[in-house]
Amino acid sequence: MRWEGQTAEHVDADALPGLEARGSVLETWPTPGFDGTAFLEVTARSALNRVPGGGFMGGAWTINPYRGCQHACRYCFARQTHTYLDLDAGADFDSRIVVKANIVEVLERELAGPRRDVDGVQLGTNTDPYQRAEGRYRLLPGILRALAAHGSSISILTKGTLLRRDLPLLRSIARDVPVSIAMSIAIFDDALQQAVEPGTPTTRARLDTVRAVREAGLDCAVFAMPVLPGLTDTRAHLEHAFAAIAEAGATSAIASSLHLRPGAREWYLQWLRAEHPDLVPLYDRVYRDERGRFGSYAHPEYRQWLRDRIRPLQVRHGLARTVVAPGTGISAVAPGRARQLPSTEEARPPVPTLF
Repeated sequence: MRWEGQTAEHVDADALPGLEARGSVLETWPTPGFDGTAFLEVTARSALNRVPGGGFMGGAWTINPYRGCQHACRYCFARQTHTYLDLDAGADFDSRIVVKANIVEVLERELAGPRRDVDGVQLGTNTDPYQRAEGRYRLLPGILRALAAHGSSISILTKGTLLRRDLPLLRSIARDVPVSIAMSIAIFDDALQQAVEPGTPTTRARLDTVRAVREAGLDCAVFAMPVLPGLTDTRAHLEHAFAAIAEAGATSAIASSLHLRPGAREWYLQWLRAEHPDLVPLYDRVYRDERGRFGSYAHPEYRQWLRDRIRPLQVRHGLARTVVAPGTGISAVAPGRARQLPSTEEARPPVPTLF
């Protein structure tokens, strides 16, 4: 979705009737309560996206009503997608939010047409559907109703406590179609959370939202991820995290290491060098390969070390079970035998000295 096809004089043959020559970019303006944020309303051509490839999400259907995200997580893997709009992956991603203003109408049209076989739709796989903009635009209720009327199972992953607004609707929908909800809570240190995720609700507010989901009679998984090397991978932080997740009533929890894809990598490492320069050598060891190339994924030995640390916590707190709707893609790691870690081993994981 490049801007050159969204000028006022652009004629869109695939647009809804009456909107062919309206242009995709409708309006931008400063909004009270959203200082420093610009909203760019667009008329979307499509609401549904099909994930290509054969990965764990290959073939899945997704909906992203917003592009860019006010949560401003420094590590967000979706940052690079903002460059497709000739915007930057840093400050623009956090503050210039693209709103697909007509997404409900387009979705209803698609579900009634050639995509009537759609099932297992995921919300929150790119940018958060319950970011603050949703409080203004209220796109999710219409999307949820359209999917439920179609009979599609629904998966929601969010950091947004605004989810609580829609719990009565989700509870009603869940009587007819499978609904899977997951709350993303990565950091259980208040100061660090505000530094790394400055636009998100607090950890406590998100845990309270987990409780609210459970009190509404719905299952709620927690994605305690990404785990940040040297910052949130200590035994103390992880034990505190899983205990708090269990106390909130979550039905399962998973965690995995930080991904540093292009766009997110530059933005996150800029912050790391400024705030935690002592950790830069650790990230070089964990993310660089033998040729010195900085990769998107942590070294396999670090990932295994982290899995061995997390599995006992999942089992101890009863969070290793999987309670999900079919086809939604949310799952928890099955319990397994973890290697015993030395009691003196702590924050710095064993990675090859070559890295």
